[in-house]
Amino acid sequence: MVTNDLLHRYNYNEFTAENVLPWMNFDNSPPLDSPGPDFPLWQLDGTATRLSAIWKAHSYTIVEFGSFT
Repeated sequence: MVTNDLLHRYNYNEFTAENVLPWMNFDNSPPLDSPGPDFPLWQLDGTATRLSAIWKAHSYTIVEFGSFT
């Protein structure tokens, strides 16, 4: 379960290094041009699928995490 403190820290009110850098974890990211981990996804209608099913259906897949401010 996500705590209110975690949500508060994630939904910061200004884009500064102090707010953003704690969320960066590039050292544990998959290397460029290698498959990322498979995980469950849900479509807007609530239908469940997996990232691997998307990879099988499409030549290119872009997954965006986070928010735009």
